Amino acid sequence: MSKIARCLQVLARNASTSAAPAEKTALYNFHVEKGGKVVNFGGYLLPVQYADLSIAASHVHTRKQSSIFDVSHMLQTYVRGKDAVACFESICTADIRGFSPNSGTLTVFTNDQGNILDDLIVSKVKDDLLYVVSNAAMKQQDMEIMKAAVSKFVSDKRDVSIEFLSPADHSLIALQGPSSVTALKTITSVDLEKLYFMETVVAEVAGVNQCRITRCGYTGEDGFEISVPSEKVRHLTESLLGVDNVRLAGLGARDSLRLEAGLCLYGSDIDANTSPVEAALSWLVSKRRRAEGNFPGAQQINTQLKNGVTRRRVGVRLTEGPPARAGVEIYHNNELVGKVTSGCPSPSLGGNVAMGYIREDLKKPGNKIQLKIRDKFYAADVAKMPFTPANYYNKPKA
Repeated sequence: MSKIARCLQVLARNASTSAAPAEKTALYNFHVEKGGKVVNFGGYLLPVQYADLSIAASHVHTRKQSSIFDVSHMLQTYVRGKDAVACFESICTADIRGFSPNSGTLTVFTNDQGNILDDLIVSKVKDDLLYVVSNAAMKQQDMEIMKAAVSKFVSDKRDVSIEFLSPADHSLIALQGPSSVTALKTITSVDLEKLYFMETVVAEVAGVNQCRITRCGYTGEDGFEISVPSEKVRHLTESLLGVDNVRLAGLGARDSLRLEAGLCLYGSDIDANTSPVEAALSWLVSKRRRAEGNFPGAQQINTQLKNGVTRRRVGVRLTEGPPARAGVEIYHNNELVGKVTSGCPSPSLGGNVAMGYIREDLKKPGNKIQLKIRDKFYAADVAKMPFTPANYYNKPKA
């Protein structure tokens, strides 16, 4: 078994915390037919990899060409009404009010202690309509957070409602990689040159009406997430696979790609004991929201922004030894100073990379550290993230 595959076994175990039977996405039979090695991830049966490509080869293909990932396990939600923005801002840190129509951002739900309950993407389609994509593993929690906020606003005679999309009715696929725009152009009339990173539009794709295309992803590459009626998702996926250099990819490549891109996995790199400041995600707390202080845990987060924290999420480059898995201890001058939260071999860079939390005074890239793996110490460096350059299709600055 490859080093990446072993890392994914750990990832799948960590994600599969529910005792309930795993659910199948609308593409489950398609995955099996295509040689997908299926595991329970976040309560859904999803492919780790496919028979025609190793995880490392799939990773490299995504960086150089483009790949399709089934992300239908993610929770898709619509929030409607003239008070939709105010309602959603009451539970997250983003300045949604300041968004242009059809644009969005990564944000976080926080608790009263200022810690992260989940990370998610929220798009303001228009002033009275939001589109939200959040993590499958936190689906029930996120639904309760959103329902409670809506219920409170409705009880105050405010205009807001919520709709959770079922994977049985609406699927979500991610097309990622530098050639993804070329591939998608062949099956949609949308002017993709004018659809920038974190912008969204509803359009026809492969003859399927009412698909939502959002230019975003989880790999650090240019790409799109496409929300599509589940009865048509196989057709749309096959249409994309009919374009040169588009391949299927699974959770294995998705995890190593997001780690190289310095992106967090909820439950591993961030959780309900981690603040945005500690996680090096202070940019998710917008200037207006800091000033207004009207989201859960705002006082605690503003205090951390002013006074600092004792630990910080950093990148780690190993200069020797095996991959550093979650839980590996970080040392400096024989003193325990932190822990790894994610780690794997880097197909793009060679060698092993990781991220984790380290004592605040040691967060500077280039600092020498040691990792204790199976009772043996290995040399490593604190590293800047992302490990590979981000290739998002950003809107030109005015």
